[in-house]
Amino acid sequence: MSTPMIHADGVHKFFGDLHVLRGVDLVVERGEVCVLLGPSGSGKSTLLRCINELEQISAGRMTVDDELMGMREVVKGGEPRLYRRSDKDISRQRSKIGMVFQRFNLFPHMTALGNVMEAPIQVLGQSKAEARENALRHLDRVGLSDRLDHYPGQLSGGQQQRVAIARALAMDPQLMLFDEPTSALDPELVGEVLGVMKQLASSGMTMIVVTHEVGFAREVADQVVFMDEGEIVERGVPAQVIDDPQQQRTRDFFAKVL
Repeated sequence: MSTPMIHADGVHKFFGDLHVLRGVDLVVERGEVCVLLGPSGSGKSTLLRCINELEQISAGRMTVDDELMGMREVVKGGEPRLYRRSDKDISRQRSKIGMVFQRFNLFPHMTALGNVMEAPIQVLGQSKAEARENALRHLDRVGLSDRLDHYPGQLSGGQQQRVAIARALAMDPQLMLFDEPTSALDPELVGEVLGVMKQLASSGMTMIVVTHEVGFAREVADQVVFMDEGEIVERGVPAQVIDDPQQQRTRDFFAKVL
């Protein structure tokens, strides 16, 4: 049995007195698509940010690819102790995880091609020729091979988000995190981004997606997780959680959104 790609064990997160994550346990297997659903403020985005160390967890353990995130365990005097990893080591861990945000966060002074080439050159040490070849492949993968020399201001929101996905893929990640990737898009542009995500899921990429697109969850997810008030209330396959929820909080949520 291979180890899961993600294992959150009793994860808590505080922002001052605000208890945002309350003992979250989550396992995501390799090649699985996990969709996080729930009301705004339920802790979904915070959980994503804890997975890739954009936020440091307050308690519990978070492992990705069987490696403890942000901390290293050292046995001293027969007792295991946790020590904070160096910033360089955390950057190494984070480089294996692609993340796509609500906002596209593209460099406005760089073309689509330049945006996708930048991180592999700066972080992975690729040559410009290697990074260009890599970027061309991923821009073609997201259907933007005809927009290589366009700047973000010349692209639609959907096209900018697809560049952001290509940029994340160019780092050759083991895991992709999506934080409401369609929420900033006009309705007519949502489908093109979801289409790229569906293709990515079918390729076997491990994905965790925070979204309000229930139809996408029903069609693509292997596991649906419903969160509320910092807790996982219910989890299972889409047919169970979305269409036949067992918990009242889950039923109330889907009664409003469906």
